Amino acid sequence: MTRLANKAALITGGGAGIGAATALLFCAEGAAVMLVDADAAALERTVENVRRQVPGARVRGHAADVSDAAEASRAVEQALGAFGRLDVLVNNAAMRNYAALADAQPAEWQAMVGVNLIGTSNYCRAALPALRRSGRGSIVNVSSCYAVTGRKGMGLYDATKAAQLAMTRTLAFEEAEHGIRANAVCPGSTLTDFHVARADKAGKSVETLKGERQSTSLLGRWAAPEEIARPILWFASDEASFITGATLMVDGGLSII
Repeated sequence: MTRLANKAALITGGGAGIGAATALLFCAEGAAVMLVDADAAALERTVENVRRQVPGARVRGHAADVSDAAEASRAVEQALGAFGRLDVLVNNAAMRNYAALADAQPAEWQAMVGVNLIGTSNYCRAALPALRRSGRGSIVNVSSCYAVTGRKGMGLYDATKAAQLAMTRTLAFEEAEHGIRANAVCPGSTLTDFHVARADKAGKSVETLKGERQSTSLLGRWAAPEEIARPILWFASDEASFITGATLMVDGGLSII
């Protein structure tokens, strides 16, 4: 369990769900981890959980909205101050919007772009100098299976997630000379705290919620957050040392249905 030994990582959207699962796995594999999330309470719970499950884990939290470029710089500075280096950046933070494209207002688009695209850009720009110094840096952008397949009702989210894939490919071109790899993971339906809380608010049980996704993958179920964290870990590690500019579908086959 040392695939990230002597490496330091920064993970956005680390307060819950895929980000929290990735933090736990990274620390178990030897990494020092800085987590960023806009929800300070969720962030603290994740930090405490990681420390409880991985004795001696080097994990810290920085509460911030990823759309704030100054906070991105502060988060990177804190990671460097605490760990002395930065080798991996995981851009996982995202926001959602359920407006139909015909109804979406400019402010809604701006908010989505601010988090899902500008937020990713903020952390890439802030982290790149340190990742270049690493010599074997890795950026993993968490996009979505719906970046490459269609549906109705989440056009703003899906459009920004598709743009993340283009950003990932450009990063791969621009940063290869600096030893940095850039790849994207596209999760399918993943049973995170967000979905459980949303279902609970609507009066649905977890079992009912699970049944609603039986037709959205060939495997007939939701993914657990750790099932998305494992491919992120692989991209971050030197096991994927000859892979850059790639998009990995982690969607139970949804994208081929």
